[in-house]
Amino acid sequence: MMEKAPDLDGYNIRVIQDFKNENVYTSLIVPQLNKIEKDYLYWDKIKYVKKPNSLEMEYPEDYPSEVWRLVKTQRMLNLRSYSLRRWDDDGRFPSRVGIDYKFYPNSSLQQKLHYLDFNFGAGIQKEKLLSDLDKDQYLNNALMEESIFSSMVEGATTTRVKAKEMLRKNKKPKSKSEQMILNNYQAIQFISEHQEEDMSIDKLFEIHRLVTVDTLEDSNIGVFRTSDDVHVMNDITGEIIHTPPKFEELNELMQSFCEFFNSNPKENFIHPIVKASILHFLIGYVHPFVDGNGRTARAIFYWYLLKNGYWLAEYLSISRVIIKSKVQYEKAYIYTEIDDMDVTYFVHYQVKVLTQAFEDLKEYVAKQKIEQHSFSKFLKIDGVNERQAQILFWIEKDGNRSFTVKEIETIFSVTNQTARADLEELVRQEFIKKVPIDKKSSNYWKGDLFESLI
Repeated sequence: MMEKAPDLDGYNIRVIQDFKNENVYTSLIVPQLNKIEKDYLYWDKIKYVKKPNSLEMEYPEDYPSEVWRLVKTQRMLNLRSYSLRRWDDDGRFPSRVGIDYKFYPNSSLQQKLHYLDFNFGAGIQKEKLLSDLDKDQYLNNALMEESIFSSMVEGATTTRVKAKEMLRKNKKPKSKSEQMILNNYQAIQFISEHQEEDMSIDKLFEIHRLVTVDTLEDSNIGVFRTSDDVHVMNDITGEIIHTPPKFEELNELMQSFCEFFNSNPKENFIHPIVKASILHFLIGYVHPFVDGNGRTARAIFYWYLLKNGYWLAEYLSISRVIIKSKVQYEKAYIYTEIDDMDVTYFVHYQVKVLTQAFEDLKEYVAKQKIEQHSFSKFLKIDGVNERQAQILFWIEKDGNRSFTVKEIETIFSVTNQTARADLEELVRQEFIKKVPIDKKSSNYWKGDLFESLI
């Protein structure tokens, strides 16, 4: 658990105004405050700030605590209050069951959201960024990456190479970790196919069923938990970090969740990326299922972005960034809960993740452009189509790589007949060779004449 921040001890607006009237405020304190607000820091970071050496005005010895009180008071003046709860038919009385939370859209966050809006939502950007890629091929790869890393965030233990081979070749999972990855892959495909649809309890159950099938007892799949013996704990110390709402409240809470997902009225509009982040947080906070809440939360985040026109989310591996910053991911939840349900901490983290995932995509595109020259030489071979050229290019990069008909079918989104024809033609030209696995299937490896191509 986090160290609890100092309380405000009667701080009020007048104290803030008196302090701001001091000439030293602008020149010395504001730069520190701007840095704090840019990253939306909590007390565990603010407590290490140092008083500027040139700060001559009288100031309490406990400078970090004073800065925290200043930061916290200003946030309180700007926080917007929200509530996840249902109202009566007349819209006058809220339900007793609900979750109240706050959010502060500071200028730093708005800047970052504008950057993501510009790059995620404009159709012209889609063509500009992805024109040099085989979109279907990269999309399939991105779906694999997201399913693998989302599982790894939850503890799946396997290599990326093995996991991709299982998905490409449609192999049966050999472990719980591989089953988790396959489940995530199928869940993301489901979302991609249904991204325009509204959320409902049944769809929540379907997402949970998809991400947990064959990894949980059947009685816990696609249903809300029926007890309160579920806690978020520190695996090392056994300390309870979070106790979710009572199970008797889940039906009403999650109905409110679905209504929140499906509507964004003008009079109470929330930026879609902010709202996707809040939806992600709420699944983790409510913890409606016995297990699989994290995978479900990330799937819901992904779904909401796609539904609201952020097409590029489909090409990103968000969980790959999360797993590299897993401690910050967990802290973002804790910061929110410990600081009066200020969900701004979690939103800042999610925006950072999206931005990094986008930078990773741009890096990949740049790399693909460099490799395009090597790929193009295979396109010049008589009788070789673009898919076959890609297969030959992959063999050049990794001489020990093999393919199956099912894998080619999956990678290029073509029929079994087309995939088989592509491979058999390369076999006929002896660029690859066919090695039977059993009576029904074969692997395709580098052929005897492949070196002559290079």
